[in-house]
Amino acid sequence: MSLQENIKMIKDELNSEEKFFEKAVMTERFVKKYKNIMIASVAAVVLLVGANIIYDINSESKTTAANAALLKLQANPNDTVSLGELKKLSLNLHDAWLYSQAVINKDAQAIKSLENSTAPIVGNLAKYEAATDSAQLEEYALKQNAIYKDFALVQSAVMLLNENKIDKARSALSKVSKESSLNELVSVLMHYGVK
Repeated sequence: MSLQENIKMIKDELNSEEKFFEKAVMTERFVKKYKNIMIASVAAVVLLVGANIIYDINSESKTTAANAALLKLQANPNDTVSLGELKKLSLNLHDAWLYSQAVINKDAQAIKSLENSTAPIVGNLAKYEAATDSAQLEEYALKQNAIYKDFALVQSAVMLLNENKIDKARSALSKVSKESSLNELVSVLMHYGVK
C-alpha cells in the first residue's frame, strides 16, 4: 500500500467516526429535547393498558356475580334479594328474567310493563306478546327490528279473516316476506281464506 492510500483510508475512518459522533450528539439533543414527552407517552400507554385490564377484570366479576344471582333466581324465582342484585348488576339480564317469568306465568301486565325495556330483544318480544288485536300486530310488524314480523302479519290476517275483513287480511298477507318460512301458510290462507 502506498502512503496516499493509507492517508485516504485514515481520512475515511475519521469521516465515519465523525459521522458516528455527529449522529450520537444529534440523538442526545433529541432525547434531551423530547425527554418529557417520551416519558409522558410511555406513562400514558402504561396507564391505558392498566385501566383496560382493571376494566376487564371488573366487567368479568360483574358478569360472574350476575350469573350467580340468576342461578339463585332459577333455584328460587321468589328471591327478591337476588332479583334486586341482578337488576343492579345487569339490567338486560334482569329484564330477560322478568320476561321469561311473565311468559311462564302468563302475566299480561308484566309483559306490558316490559315493552319499553332497554334490552332490545326483550322489548321487542314484549311488544309482540302484548299485542291483542290485528291493528296492534300490524303496528308491531311495521317496526324495522320486529323479530316476529311475518308471524305477526299472519296472525293479524287470521284475526281479520275471523272478523270477515277479507281485503284487510289480503293486505296483511301481502306484506309477508317472500323468503319467509310462513310462505306456504300465506299461500294456503290466500287460496282458501281470502280469495
